[in-house]
Amino acid sequence: MKEPVNTPSLTDRVLGWGTFLAVTVALYLVFMWVPNEKIQGPVSKIIYFHIASAWLAFFAFFVVMVCSIIYLKTKDLKWDIISYASAEIGVLFTTIVLVTGPIWGRASWNAWWTWDHRLTTTLILWFIYIAYLMIRSSFNEEEKKARFSAVFGIIGFIDVPIVWMSIRWWRTIHPNIVSSGGFAMDPSMVQTLLVSLGAFTLLYFYLLRKGILIQKMRSEFELLKQELGTGR
Repeated sequence: MKEPVNTPSLTDRVLGWGTFLAVTVALYLVFMWVPNEKIQGPVSKIIYFHIASAWLAFFAFFVVMVCSIIYLKTKDLKWDIISYASAEIGVLFTTIVLVTGPIWGRASWNAWWTWDHRLTTTLILWFIYIAYLMIRSSFNEEEKKARFSAVFGIIGFIDVPIVWMSIRWWRTIHPNIVSSGGFAMDPSMVQTLLVSLGAFTLLYFYLLRKGILIQKMRSEFELLKQELGTGR
């Protein structure tokens, strides 16, 4: 007998509990263990969510690009499903970046928003993948939707290295905490940041598996509607 698609697997349960524990540890380190930054004070805590969200957004859009390329080569819709689920998560993480950035910037620059190159290119990235999600909703035909989305997902990734390199290519007030010499931070802050990054990575994969499951359930529902419509 075929197992229902919505039945949580052992991997899902382990990943879920692992994500919960990792996030709990990260929150403890951020709010209870690591000291405040000397100049910024308590608002410096935002850095652990802001940077981790940015890195995971980049990774999510990288997955979109890779899976889009594979889909165009194989025409296997499972890669389109992964691309879609990863794009939704990427937009979520980019939204967190755009919300936490101005809060951090207010304390550092005395302004909620400046048209800094890093901020501007990140906002453009958010609009690109919002457009990606809107493109998917404008097509009913699965193959056509997947093909157009794949092309857009590949082209849209071009902005990711632009965002990353913006503080090196242009004069910007955005701090650069990662250089060729490593992290320009206190060791305890680096450790907390790495734990936060690990926790957010687990959260990404947990949400990705859930997103894929939801898309599979939608596909089965659409197939069932078609079967009922044809009277089979």
